[in-house]
Amino acid sequence: MFESLSDKLSGIFDKLTKRGALSEADVNEALREIRRALLEADVALDVVRSFTDKVRDRAIGAGVIKSVTPGQMVVKIVNDVLIETLGQEAQPIDLAAAPPVAIMMVGLQGAGKTTTTAKIAKRLKERHGKRTLMASLDVKRPAAQEQLAVLGRQVEVDTLPIVAGQTPVQIAKRAMEAARLQGFDVVLLDTAGRTHIDEPLMAEMAEIKTSAKPHEILLVADALTGQDAVNLASNFDEQVGLTGIVLTRMDGDGRGGAALSMRYVTGKPIKLIGVGEKMDALDEFSPTRIANRILGMGDIVALVEKAAAAIDAEQARKAAERMAKGKFDLQDLCDQLAQVEKIGGLGGIMGLLPGVGKMKDQIAASGFDDRMVKRQRAIILSMTPKERRNPDLLKASRKKRIAAGSGAKVEEVNKLLKQHRQMADLMKSFGTGKRGGMMGKAAQMMGLGPGMQMPSQEELQKLQEKLGVQQPKGPPGIPAAPPPDLLSKPSLPGLGGGLLSGLNPFGKKK
Repeated sequence: MFESLSDKLSGIFDKLTKRGALSEADVNEALREIRRALLEADVALDVVRSFTDKVRDRAIGAGVIKSVTPGQMVVKIVNDVLIETLGQEAQPIDLAAAPPVAIMMVGLQGAGKTTTTAKIAKRLKERHGKRTLMASLDVKRPAAQEQLAVLGRQVEVDTLPIVAGQTPVQIAKRAMEAARLQGFDVVLLDTAGRTHIDEPLMAEMAEIKTSAKPHEILLVADALTGQDAVNLASNFDEQVGLTGIVLTRMDGDGRGGAALSMRYVTGKPIKLIGVGEKMDALDEFSPTRIANRILGMGDIVALVEKAAAAIDAEQARKAAERMAKGKFDLQDLCDQLAQVEKIGGLGGIMGLLPGVGKMKDQIAASGFDDRMVKRQRAIILSMTPKERRNPDLLKASRKKRIAAGSGAKVEEVNKLLKQHRQMADLMKSFGTGKRGGMMGKAAQMMGLGPGMQMPSQEELQKLQEKLGVQQPKGPPGIPAAPPPDLLSKPSLPGLGGGLLSGLNPFGKKK
């Protein structure tokens, strides 16, 4: 979603951080480019003006221009203002009310209200342990109520039985009464939409609000609608009164302006974002983490959360025990690749890693993508269990059989086996507890040269402190994302190409 904006801002900051000192003219020139980048990303004009004014007031001062690292200070200021614009702190759905808590979903037709309702119900059930009832109040759109019932069965959440001929207000009253009698914690009211805002729609929303007295009124808006989403949010807020916003299709190719604009214009928090079509593709909106993504700092917290949700704890424990003993066979490699796919594939993982945006050209040239993972798994799954546990059995005739069974070439099988041998040697070094040997081999695989010692977290932190970069706060044990400039320093030659070619058995040799 923010790829285009992130690329433009990264280019602007690269110019700033390469200069030893900044003048007021340098800051003004950078702000003009930032303003242009925000407008091209569909950010509302008022928001752009406010944003650049705040950055200018903080950046044009003796403390910044005469600081040791003025470029880094400007990056920090832009990051701080981005977080303020997006809402400072994450505000999840408020369930602090006497049950049943009514949540009313509003929005235009086609924004994804019904699917989002089911996603929220699944999230409330699995993460908060809430017994949830979904009710469709859409009597206009054909099969809208049946659609919610199908989604309810899919996510294993109860839906209100359909009674033909009832009005939306009558359905809302019946849903609240059923929830009280049957002991539900939350009621999700999926209201009807229109292709555009009109008086009948707003009158219907007001009637439902009066009848159900919802604790939360969430506007579901399509992030691809750009600046129109701001007008939509303003109209719904004036007529119905919103408590929060849910942005859908945040994984699309939109330019991200809606997210930056809606919070500022309406004053209402963005509570959730839809990041895919699957029922679990719904994330909490965190201003700090979104700002980090926009500035190319990645989102390590989101990556850890995805890993925790997707990876089986018992399987991970057994794998860790095997690796601690220096054991790593082809079945282990296959399991690791399966976990990569569960977390969201290489594309999803690398999109959350700091600094990867600067390596897009190298990644594309190496053929480092999700198809590579599927091809690797196909090769391994074409082997017998005995062959996976003992790769030494794989002689020429067996390799031909495996290649034919997986639709690959014998050369590709050989490349995969070579990669596995490198990883197995690394695990053996890890098992011996020799940090220098393990890190040296890791550095060689990454193209850093033999004997390269990787910096510790404490060393990175001291380096950031010297550069005047404030450490973002995060959960204990999760490393803070480094600033963009640290990731672009040429102190690690060949990191991108070496790492990618080391991990990609099908990549072209350079």
